[in-house]
Amino acid sequence: MSASVHEKPLSPEHEESSDQLEPVDPPKEGELTSRLAAAYQYGRPDPFGKGYLRMYLFCSLVYLCSTMNGFDGSLMGSINALPNYTNYYGLPSSGNSSTGIVFAIFFVGQMVGALFIWLADWRGRRLPIFLGCIGVLIGTIVTSTAKTLGVFVGGRFLLSFFATWATTSAPLYMIEMAPPLYRGVIAGLYNTLWYMGSIIATSAVYGAHLHLSWDGELDWRLPLWLQMLCPAIVAIFIWLCPESPRWLIGAGRSEEARQILVKYHANGDENHPLVALEMDEMTESLKHNPMTSWRNFFDLRVLVKTKGRRYRLLLDIAFSWFGQFSGNNIISYYLPHLLDNVGITDVNTQLLLNIIYAIIGWVFAAAGTRFHDVFGRRTMFLGSIAGMIVCLAITAGTAAGYVHTGSQQSSDASIAFIFIFGAVFALAFTSMQPIYPGEVLSNDMRAKGMGIFQLTAGVASFVNTFAAPVALNNIGYWFYVFFVFWDCFEWIIVYFFFVETKGRTLEELDEIFESDNPCKASLKPIDIPISDEKANRV
Repeated sequence: MSASVHEKPLSPEHEESSDQLEPVDPPKEGELTSRLAAAYQYGRPDPFGKGYLRMYLFCSLVYLCSTMNGFDGSLMGSINALPNYTNYYGLPSSGNSSTGIVFAIFFVGQMVGALFIWLADWRGRRLPIFLGCIGVLIGTIVTSTAKTLGVFVGGRFLLSFFATWATTSAPLYMIEMAPPLYRGVIAGLYNTLWYMGSIIATSAVYGAHLHLSWDGELDWRLPLWLQMLCPAIVAIFIWLCPESPRWLIGAGRSEEARQILVKYHANGDENHPLVALEMDEMTESLKHNPMTSWRNFFDLRVLVKTKGRRYRLLLDIAFSWFGQFSGNNIISYYLPHLLDNVGITDVNTQLLLNIIYAIIGWVFAAAGTRFHDVFGRRTMFLGSIAGMIVCLAITAGTAAGYVHTGSQQSSDASIAFIFIFGAVFALAFTSMQPIYPGEVLSNDMRAKGMGIFQLTAGVASFVNTFAAPVALNNIGYWFYVFFVFWDCFEWIIVYFFFVETKGRTLEELDEIFESDNPCKASLKPIDIPISDEKANRV
């Protein structure tokens, strides 16, 4: 399909950039919320109906994009503990700046890849997912066959560069495909598959080292080849998934979008008010705020031209940084090294604990997706950060006890609270990392804002992974203490500024950000009536 079709404005008066558009009067307070409540009075679509079950099927395919980051994070942390790997590339077992570069180059690729997020608005959500997965396959071949450290680092850059195309477009797709009442669960499950990638990677390294360590390269090269598994599946089947209805409306294909909403949000009921509500809101929003194309992607004025948009952008940046800089990346990448600091030096034991850490994280992350739609995003974030502060403080104290006394009890307690920290972080943050920023951004901000999200996450992760091995060697358990104070700062920011997105359509959040105090406005109760499940069920 030609570019002109995809860039077709919804009406002639909107051919110029969004900066020249007349401002839209904000809806009256409560008006949109009452429309959503009225739509659900007709009857709640059965979440186990035929359309929803089909939606779960293709969402499950898109979820596999999330495994790419999880696979890499745990893969590198695991093979970095293998003597065959470190000896082959001449890396010290305790880690140094070269080790940091091997890890951190992934986030450099992520930052560069974020500059191409406009593809998701220009050509649809599925194309960058497909191209990203193909690129990951190429990068995997390079790293798996690399004879020198330089080539290995270059392959990891390619992996990250192309993975970013897929892992940024996929959550956009999930946010826009999920019906408003279940968005926290359906879209939130996406990032929990990070742990599936982690489990595959750590299990592969554990099994290969256990049975193939006699071969100088096979115990770490075989897990590298497995990095092709999930991207290959997605690349083969992604074109069987429907396109995002918001993107279709922006491309002038409104009837296709309506049929997708009928099929997957209303289980085939064309008369369900939810369909009309979503179509009206999306059409009206896209009339005034068209989607991004490559021509205006680097014009960032749309992100900051009003007070409400600046507020949205700051939430996007803050949550991106918090999601990578709360102590979590240190543990996921350097868990074997952390275990070594408290006396666990056997490689097989370290790898096995890596697997257990990933499994525990997945269980809690999956549970958290449901709780976000029950308790709300803010409540979950605040509780999780408080728990992380406690866990890191105890971990620092017990690690110090082991270092100074050699106490086995201190070592055991430190390991236990490292695992508890991972569970507490996963419960609230893992599922929402790419979802909450997408929720708080308006339609015309979303692609650019998610690019900023990726750039911020890349910078935070680069700082983490490049500095961590040096800091762990030099200051040891004091590194935990730093994150105790940083997480206290995070809790304050979330409490006073973060907006609650639970129970609203994406367009309804425009009303929240136009208010004088978006955080306070978002905390007003929403009443969504649910009719008798035996009556009016779709």
